Amino acid sequence: MAANSPSLNVPQAAFLQMPHKFRAYVAGFGSGKTWVGCTSICQHFWRWPKINQGYFAPTYPQIRDIFYPTMEEVAATMGLRVKINQSNHEVHVYEGRRYRGTIICRSMEKPETIVGFKIGHALIDELDVMNPIKAQTAWRKIIARMRYKVEGLRNGIDVTTTPEGFKFVYQQFVKAITEKPSLESLYGLIQASTFDNELNLPDDYIPSLRESYPPQLIEAYLRGKFVNLAAGSVYPNFSRKLNHTDDAMAAGEPLHVGMDFNVLKMASVIYVVRDGTPRAVGELTKVRDTPEMARMLKERFKDKGHAVLIYPDASGQNTSSKSASESDLSILRGAGFQLQVNSTNPAVKDRVNAVNALILNDKGERRLKVNTHLCPEFTEALEQQPYDKNGEPDKSTGHDHVNDAGGYPLVKLWPIVKRAATVRPVNM
Repeated sequence: MAANSPSLNVPQAAFLQMPHKFRAYVAGFGSGKTWVGCTSICQHFWRWPKINQGYFAPTYPQIRDIFYPTMEEVAATMGLRVKINQSNHEVHVYEGRRYRGTIICRSMEKPETIVGFKIGHALIDELDVMNPIKAQTAWRKIIARMRYKVEGLRNGIDVTTTPEGFKFVYQQFVKAITEKPSLESLYGLIQASTFDNELNLPDDYIPSLRESYPPQLIEAYLRGKFVNLAAGSVYPNFSRKLNHTDDAMAAGEPLHVGMDFNVLKMASVIYVVRDGTPRAVGELTKVRDTPEMARMLKERFKDKGHAVLIYPDASGQNTSSKSASESDLSILRGAGFQLQVNSTNPAVKDRVNAVNALILNDKGERRLKVNTHLCPEFTEALEQQPYDKNGEPDKSTGHDHVNDAGGYPLVKLWPIVKRAATVRPVNM
């Protein structure tokens, strides 16, 4: 191997020394997952020149934005250089002018397209972000690409991912080995935390994660642990005592209204923002339709001097709960309301995580306050909505309407953003 190899932290070094055919590096944000995967790719090119390799990620933008620059940087530290061909999704690797091999890059978004080439080593990045069924299909497609027959060549796969509950990587690298111990010689797992790479991160990186994420996500996204992210209550840390406030809206105070559209079950949650945090101070539930909701908001609040900003369900851009010829959003705009809405709703997971982070973050702060006397339906829904058997918020209990409404302003105003960081291994 080249003399100029990068220095590595302890979990990274341990991962690269594992003898297994299939290796997984499961770790938190900012822990150097892609970096150690790229290091493995470079090691492979030094040992096995002209044996092509593969890189697989959930989407092509991730390949472009994360893999290409990281691969370029890691290669430079290991005495190699790369030539990126974005149109073909390939990275050509050289030692000076000497060609060492090609990395074929493919998205796993459509696993059926992973065909027509052969490789002798693969790096699969963020596999657990995928739906487990799609992840399994991609895994099998990638294994089918491992077709080099060279004496001594392992034809192995490295997986680098953040844990996303008990999904594919847990099933393949933990559960399957527990049930069939003979697989232990084939599958190896390293779990690492963001703290292992702390010296290479901005000083505020870890504190900002702890402030932005609820405790159960910190176990996964900071400490790299497999934890159940979809069981029991959707909002497990909500307390009608600890998240309660006696605050009520003041005369003329600006109002932020989350709204969910359902015939005879329309719901709105009304917030004020004080000291930079949301206070739920009112609700409208079981409203007949959009014109009725617009009338109630206008008479009770807009006509009494409140500026009303509505954060509606994006599906309201389609036909309305009242008339197929008019959309819910056009009805609200026609009533003089200002809307904050994107073309599509945020992912349910992102909305739930944003609400949970406001209910309680890893620093013990409860930023979402609810006047439980003025918002009895919202309070009950936060307490009682469970997950269903598919790991989605259960809609059969009727608690979804007001919780969806309450979540739209929160994910818009206080979204959880996965902070990016330039991550380099620490010196040992």
